[in-house]
Amino acid sequence: MYARRRRLYFAMMATCLVLFVLAWGVVRLWSVPAAVGMCVVAMVIPPVAAMVANRRGPEDRWWDDPSGDPQSDEWWDELDGKKRR
Repeated sequence: MYARRRRLYFAMMATCLVLFVLAWGVVRLWSVPAAVGMCVVAMVIPPVAAMVANRRGPEDRWWDDPSGDPQSDEWWDELDGKKRR
């Protein structure tokens, strides 16, 4: 899952760079407002890419890894409903 998020992040960042370069290298020659619009879209992509890259899926169980204390782990498992009595 991590590789998929990483590829998506790099694809989004590459899109951002392509939009920025095309906006001021090519599009501005025909339409400055269109170039500015492309830059605004490129400006929104990096925060969205960071959220996508740092998102945790349901299979990423980092918050309930065992702590090493058997009594504490048993207590938390009971609270989470993992072990039924």
